[in-house]
Amino acid sequence: MSASVSLPLLKRIPPGLWTALAWCATSVQPIVEYVVMPPGPTHSLNFPRDGLDSLASRLLLVLAFVLVLAGSALLRRAGPSAYALVIAGVVASTVAWRQDEIPPLQFLTVDVALCHMAAVRPRRDSLTAGAGALAVLTCYFVLRLVTGEDSGVAPEPFLALTVVIAWLIGNSVHQARAHTEELYARAAEQAVIAERLRIAREMHDTVAHSIGIIALQAGAAARVVETQPDRAREAMVAVEKAGRETLSGLRRMLGALRQADEDRAEVDRADRDREHDRDPASGSAGRTSESLRPAAGLADVERLAETATAAGVRVEVRREGVQRPLPADVDLAALRIVQESVTNAVRHSGADSCLVQIAYGADELTVEVSDRGSGGPDVGHAGFGLIGMRERAALLHGDFTAGPRPGGGFRVAVRLPIPATTETEEKGRAR
Repeated sequence: MSASVSLPLLKRIPPGLWTALAWCATSVQPIVEYVVMPPGPTHSLNFPRDGLDSLASRLLLVLAFVLVLAGSALLRRAGPSAYALVIAGVVASTVAWRQDEIPPLQFLTVDVALCHMAAVRPRRDSLTAGAGALAVLTCYFVLRLVTGEDSGVAPEPFLALTVVIAWLIGNSVHQARAHTEELYARAAEQAVIAERLRIAREMHDTVAHSIGIIALQAGAAARVVETQPDRAREAMVAVEKAGRETLSGLRRMLGALRQADEDRAEVDRADRDREHDRDPASGSAGRTSESLRPAAGLADVERLAETATAAGVRVEVRREGVQRPLPADVDLAALRIVQESVTNAVRHSGADSCLVQIAYGADELTVEVSDRGSGGPDVGHAGFGLIGMRERAALLHGDFTAGPRPGGGFRVAVRLPIPATTETEEKGRAR
């Protein structure tokens, strides 16, 4: 399980806001310096003092602000269209100032928007956006050559270089995100494989325990079959019941387990991680889970509650319905789900109490673990403990839900069907 991590302040600022800030800084500054402020010893050829005297120029400048700010606001939702608005606004600003070239500082707004496009949009869209910016620069450069008004060093090659740099930066961010998502997917897949292997190991332990009971009961029956036939009959009935329950559990488990389409090397790596008790996604979470790991069975939930209480979270256990022995695999899965949920409450919720409700139905077992804390596991990105619990429920053909509660806190609920195969077979053989 992984706790939610808050992003740094700079990463939480929307990309459209960065674009708007760049535009305001580069567009308001010349207005204040060369128009609003009293005349100084310096002047600008790009921003003449009388450049905004006409009403048309002022209207064009207002239109430029509207276009750029609208494009900045829509940049995340409507990338290509919003980017086109930003370029149109920059061009309108140059027309308002009666310039024959785009000032480099104002073109920084286009670079910021292009960097965002390359970072979050498909490569085809970002290349189209970059080509659009280069086409605008080319038009300005060719227009000056045709009109013969070119003087000094042309800024277009420099601005074209900034376009390429902005696209490369955004594309690097895009590739880094894709690689991170691929790593998360691989880690999740390996975590599922490790969980399946661990379930298989626990099933092996359960079967070995049942076989041991069968051997003891059969040996006792063999010793007293001549002298105490009633006791021998009772022992053989116990052997038959244990055998049927074990066989039923094996059939359900082996029928639900799916073989992963991975090569032997990946399986070996997952197996080594499991042997070292290191979940690929939880890191040190294994230590907390280990401290709350009791013997397998819902009968030990109270002991788990005592351990969690000692860790700082008071756990209340409520049982409903008629308690009865459960199939070993159902009993084990229910306990592991309770254990993981209580572990999450201790590590993530920040709550001081946790409620465990166990309801025994006629043909199903319902388990619910809830708290009223302020935190919870990250269910949307890398909640590998939740994946493990969901996998356990799926292996037994059960239903699993987990998520925040409407009134605050976190809730995990699972419904596990209790098969009636053993009882049906016993009645059929008795008849």
